[in-house]
Amino acid sequence: MDGAIETYSGWGRAHFATGPVAHPRTVREVDPGKPAFGNRRSYGDAPLNHGRAATDMTALDRIVAFDPVSGLLTVEAGATLGDLLRIYAPRGWKPAVVPGTGFATVGGAIGMDVHGKNYRDGAFGDHVTAITLLTPAGEREITPNSGAIWKATVGGLGQTGVITRATLQLAPCPGTAMLVTERRARDWKEHLEMLGSDAPYIVGWIDATATGAALGRGIVEEGQIVRGITPKAKAARTIPIDAPHMALNPAVVQAFNAAYYARVPKAGRSSVRTLETFFFPLDKIHDWNRLYGKRGFHQFQCVVPLDQADVLKQMLEKIAAAGVASPLAVLKRLGPGNGNFMSFPMEGWTLAVDMPNRPQVKPLARELERMTFEAGGRIYLAKDALAKGSSIRAMYPHHADWLDEVTKADPDGLYATDMVRRLELRS
Repeated sequence: MDGAIETYSGWGRAHFATGPVAHPRTVREVDPGKPAFGNRRSYGDAPLNHGRAATDMTALDRIVAFDPVSGLLTVEAGATLGDLLRIYAPRGWKPAVVPGTGFATVGGAIGMDVHGKNYRDGAFGDHVTAITLLTPAGEREITPNSGAIWKATVGGLGQTGVITRATLQLAPCPGTAMLVTERRARDWKEHLEMLGSDAPYIVGWIDATATGAALGRGIVEEGQIVRGITPKAKAARTIPIDAPHMALNPAVVQAFNAAYYARVPKAGRSSVRTLETFFFPLDKIHDWNRLYGKRGFHQFQCVVPLDQADVLKQMLEKIAAAGVASPLAVLKRLGPGNGNFMSFPMEGWTLAVDMPNRPQVKPLARELERMTFEAGGRIYLAKDALAKGSSIRAMYPHHADWLDEVTKADPDGLYATDMVRRLELRS
């Protein structure tokens, strides 16, 4: 109910909003003077506004228009990418780029300029052709030809206005199943070489507990969409309780990772999965974050230039030595960036590691942050809850340009959120 006092939490750590949260059912009901959030799949405080008003956009999920010939889709900002995949894949189309969860909304995907497993296709924002923004000054539609306001909006953390709808250029989808080939990568060098495959979709699971000659080992998955096969979808499962603290001690994680690595034969293997299972592997495990216990977890994700890959190797050494790695660690390649002022994707290697929320994680995150900056990389704000503002502003060289446009669009700071204040992104 609009005006009710609610609590809500992000994935990475608990946050509470003690102010009113509006739940508009139509665009006309949206208050242009409040920051908006979607399904809150960011791991930190990006969508949160502690003690202040906010707008929940998830009910605004209607399809406005679709051209089955061109694949142009206009949709409200609260629609989820998983729903769009399920609706349009059988019709020969799919969102061009999706992140690791289908619960992300269109508005959130634009605000974070999310990336996927098909690095050659760029980021989500590269496939958006128009955005409708609602601000206190009124409604406006922007396109890639709109100049700086576009670059400040795509990847811009929702600071230029409330995104109410967008037009997406969907990508052709030749089938409704994914042929997945899994192969072992024995070490760091082989892992990077395998990630350079020509496969349309590719991602690496990396054993963040491995050391010595095995450091960097993992499993590389290559995917290709196929037709004529309908794999059986798996039923969703729910984690009913918070896992005990000991469940993620270093010995348990190391044993699990060793078994997970060994499950793929040395010669590799292929299987057919649903598109949802390949793109959104954790979405069928509801409340999976409870596996980290009541203390929760932090994720660190960064990207560094291609010639700085060894920095990520050094990071893995530090994470393994600290004994805070979890089974969830991913290594991917990213394609060239799009020049949007605060977009994370840039050409390079990206490493994402979940770490249980323990005392040694914060100083470790500071060290990883420093290493990222010195390597000419950047941290992914959709996953961050620990970085310092001075580091982030230095990592994103167009921050000043973004701030200039944000100040024009929102001079009173109405859209500032917990993350924006924590990182001092706006003066």
